[in-house]
Amino acid sequence: MKVFNYCALTIAIIGAVNWGLVGMFDFDLVAVIFGNMSWLSRIVYTLVGISGLYLISFFGIANQEE
Repeated sequence: MKVFNYCALTIAIIGAVNWGLVGMFDFDLVAVIFGNMSWLSRIVYTLVGISGLYLISFFGIANQEE
């Protein structure tokens, strides 16, 4: 499960960096690498979304530690 957590966190960080680039420079790195809304870029965006939803469960873990 630890590997899955690290994978989800890594994917979410990649998504966050991409959104930062979009917000600051209007530059979509995923679209540049995989094409604008190609099936590969849609997979990347989907993985980022799923990872973000999964990481919501970490709030429960953080609340238990307090």
